[in-house]
Parts: sequence; structure tokens; C-alpha cells
Amino acid sequence: MTQGLPAETPRFELLGDAALVVHSRRAQALRASLLASPLPGVRESVPALNVLTVLFDPLLVEPDEIETALLTRLRHLDDADIGAGRDLIIPVTFDGEDLTWCAAHVDLSVPAFVEALCALSLEVAFLGFTPGFAFLTGLPPRFQMPRLTTPRERVPAGSVALGGPWAGVYPRETPGGWRLIGHTDAPLFDLRRPEPLLWQPGDRVRFDPVIP
Repeated sequence: MTQGLPAETPRFELLGDAALVVHSRRAQALRASLLASPLPGVRESVPALNVLTVLFDPLLVEPDEIETALLTRLRHLDDADIGAGRDLIIPVTFDGEDLTWCAAHVDLSVPAFVEALCALSLEVAFLGFTPGFAFLTGLPPRFQMPRLTTPRERVPAGSVALGGPWAGVYPRETPGGWRLIGHTDAPLFDLRRPEPLLWQPGDRVRFDPVIP
């Protein structure tokens, strides 16, 4: 068992007759463990923030068996497992239409705001909203920007934005209510690649400023 995090009691909820929801700070590490060494009868695992939904075949395995096996996995995760994930650098041109507003909101100049933001280590908490969109956690309270009162009808693909406790990058043009601070050309989602998604839950992300 890991010594780096305080002990916790994970919580399990049955979802229908073929899924089990696991509530744990180690949810992402548990998912990585299941991908590396699948459990019999498990079909898929779907991550969210400190949550993992495990889909299984009820004809092959009982819910109690899955819960016991998952609890065993959780108890044997160590710090290396919990910290597993890639380090990704996302090049960002800081030219978003809300950049000046965001800098003023925290009483910084634009260059100081960009420098402070790029010094942060963010983490992919979970994927959602649209294919390739990652909810990035790790913003200190000061940098957690209020969302727009009225969302934009169109946010360009590649837009880098802040909204509430999250940072994110829009993989394609969609509506959106977050504050736009820049854009990136990083290929976030491409079905022509063996792995279409650029990132996965647990990956660590830093923004790298691009000089126009």
C-alpha cells in the first residue's frame, strides 16, 4: 500500500446490473492498473474526477467479485502507480480575446500572467464534452476564472481556455463559455493515429509559450 497519501476508504456503488462505480483518489491509478492487467469479465473502465466506472459482463462475474478484486488492486497501488502518467508540453500562443481580462482579474500584467500560468503543472482529470477535450486540474484558486455569463456560439478549434477550476483546450469548433487566453496547434484528436487522443487521464501538462 502507498505511504505517500493518507489512508482512505474507497466507496463502491452498483450502477445497473453491469457496472460498478468506484469513488477513490486512486481512481486514475486503478484504471491504469486495469489497462495493464485486465480483470476477467471487465469490459471497460471510464474515468472521471476521483471516480472510475467499471463495466463488466454479469454473465461472467458477480458484482461482489469485481468489488473484491478492485479493492485488492487499490490496496496494492503504490506512489509510483499513482504518479504514473506522461509529461506533456502544449505549445500555446497567448493571444486569446479574454487574456487581458484574465490578467487584470488577478492584478497581473499579461506577461506576468502568462509566466505564472506556464509555471503550473496541470493534470488531465478526465476527458469529456467533445472527443479529445481534457479537463485539466491544478489551477490555484487565484487563477480559477468565472465563466462567461453568455457562452460564445463558436469557439475556434485549438482555443486554450480557463473556466472555474479547470483549464482546457477545444479540439474542434464548438460553443463554449470559458475565458479564451490563447490557442495551440497541438493535434488533440486524430482518428488517423493508432491512438487518436493526445492525452489520457493522469497525464501531466504544462503550457509552453510560443513567440508569435
